Amino acid sequence: MMQARMGSFGSLNGGEDPPVRLISQHYRPVPQRCLQFLLLFMGVSIVFSFLSIHASWYIRLPGVIPVVHPRIEPPCVQEPMDFKTWMRPPTTLSHEMKDSELFWRASFVPKIKKYPMKRKAKIAFMFLTRGPLPMAPLWEKFFKGNGKLYSIYIHSFPSYQPEFRPSSVFYNRQIPSQVAEWGMMSMCDAERRLLANALLDISNEWFVLLSEACIPLRNFSIVYQYLARSRLSFIGSFDDPGPSGRGRYHEMMAPLVNITNWRKGSQWFELNRKLAVEVVQDNTYHPIFEQFCKPDCYVDEHYFPTMLSIEFPSLLANRSLTWVDWSRGGAHPASFGKDDITVEFFEELYEGAECTYNGKPTSLCFLFARKFAPSALAPLLNHSAKFFGF
Repeated sequence: MMQARMGSFGSLNGGEDPPVRLISQHYRPVPQRCLQFLLLFMGVSIVFSFLSIHASWYIRLPGVIPVVHPRIEPPCVQEPMDFKTWMRPPTTLSHEMKDSELFWRASFVPKIKKYPMKRKAKIAFMFLTRGPLPMAPLWEKFFKGNGKLYSIYIHSFPSYQPEFRPSSVFYNRQIPSQVAEWGMMSMCDAERRLLANALLDISNEWFVLLSEACIPLRNFSIVYQYLARSRLSFIGSFDDPGPSGRGRYHEMMAPLVNITNWRKGSQWFELNRKLAVEVVQDNTYHPIFEQFCKPDCYVDEHYFPTMLSIEFPSLLANRSLTWVDWSRGGAHPASFGKDDITVEFFEELYEGAECTYNGKPTSLCFLFARKFAPSALAPLLNHSAKFFGF
């Protein structure tokens, strides 16, 4: 039995290794010193990475743009805001303001009436037109030499692209516009839009609404002095008892607007800055006129005359400075072309005029006139010195 056991033991030594012995040889444990070295290397790497990221916040290497700027770095250099900067008119008439935003911005009024600097007041000439300005060459002669005393604003159809040369006074003077329909509230909105854009220039003191068919009747110096010395604003406003006056009144406008308040007048006005702001900021009369004054109630003939005569009757001359001939009848005034431009025509226009200016009678009642066709431009230019003094 002992031999058998020994033989059995001997067979183990001389034969194949048992499975247990093979497994123990294949999975030999890693030396402890190598494991410690790996752990130390990983720790040093983590610490170095953290320090590198942290240092990049404070250290700027040449040619390397840091990811995060230090908080102590000063902001971008800007021009300091001073009074002259604030007073400077907009560098461009282009903007993306909605009407509500534009009117709100334009209605800012300083509480202190006296200006803290020498201010040269200007006239804002506002042209409400569908497209081209055929009388532009005549207006160029009118404006020449008076660049610091006027501003120009043009409201045309949005699709119209003007082609004025850079040397023209009309170059880049087109404001963001919308379609204006004759006799509709959109026409009054266009006029308010012109006023609002012009009010953004603090130097504009008087605001003259013109069409593409308007011409000046006097030289610039006379026009400027006439507006500057007047104590009143000029807008037609009168009580017309006939069908084209009170006949257009809607009883639903009461009690805000009674029929006794109803007025009619020409849309071509000349307002001072105070009344221009009042027109732009109006949210009281605009909704009721928009709702109840529709053709055959032509709102551009009633909205401003009625509103201003109710709120500021003592500030109105109740007449326009723009001459128009309604003697031929119809819904539109007479138009004048090439054959109408004669010395006799203007003599008749000037003679017989009677009005009051600052409470005193005068024969100088009109500074502008309409409605002139493009064909009238050549004779007007040729005789402008004789007819208008420029």
